[in-house]
Amino acid sequence: MMTTATPSLLGTSLGEIATQLAGATRVLRQYKLDFCCGGHVTLEEALASKGLDAEPIVQQLQALTAGSAEQDWQSRPVEELIDHIYQNYHLLHREQLPDLLRMARRVEAVHGDKPGCPVGLADHLQAMAIELESHMQKEEQVLFPMLRQGMTAQAAGPITVMQHEHDDHGESLQHIIELTDDMTPPPHACNTWRALYLGLDGLRNDLMEHIHLENNVLFKGALNA
Repeated sequence: MMTTATPSLLGTSLGEIATQLAGATRVLRQYKLDFCCGGHVTLEEALASKGLDAEPIVQQLQALTAGSAEQDWQSRPVEELIDHIYQNYHLLHREQLPDLLRMARRVEAVHGDKPGCPVGLADHLQAMAIELESHMQKEEQVLFPMLRQGMTAQAAGPITVMQHEHDDHGESLQHIIELTDDMTPPPHACNTWRALYLGLDGLRNDLMEHIHLENNVLFKGALNA
């Protein structure tokens, strides 16, 4: 039976749920609910679009403890959050993508004629790496310094641009999912192929957390200042 808290939770956006419930991002990822680029959509709308039963998901979310690490970021200095994003996501992506690109090139070169080979993945990753690097540099050189200096009014325009680019990153992740059967290697996949998909799954999770912290915490806080 649904609890009395269900209607309130169903009417809450995925972004708010991700920032207010510890462990919520894990549950949302489990059901492939986009809390970063699609963070403005309510839980009810997201579940309806995927044809998912609300009860088990709501029960999992209600079992979580309020006050997540993301919630804590909302009360910390903006400089701390920016440093956290740079150290834990910007630098990480710069390590992840070259290695994933190398493995993707190898898998396509050796196994391109085998069923399920993600042909086109390497080119897509290369384009994604270029776009993401450009995006991160704009944040590091323009937006982050503005936010550190408290120039929130002037930052509104750059924030809008970054949010649009986040949507593009979300589309890039979706294309990876389509090329790799949701990062599921076929039975005949070699170790490199399997390692590639494991790494891609890590990239997806890290990039979603990255975008979530920026869209739903850093940018939201700046726009509401």
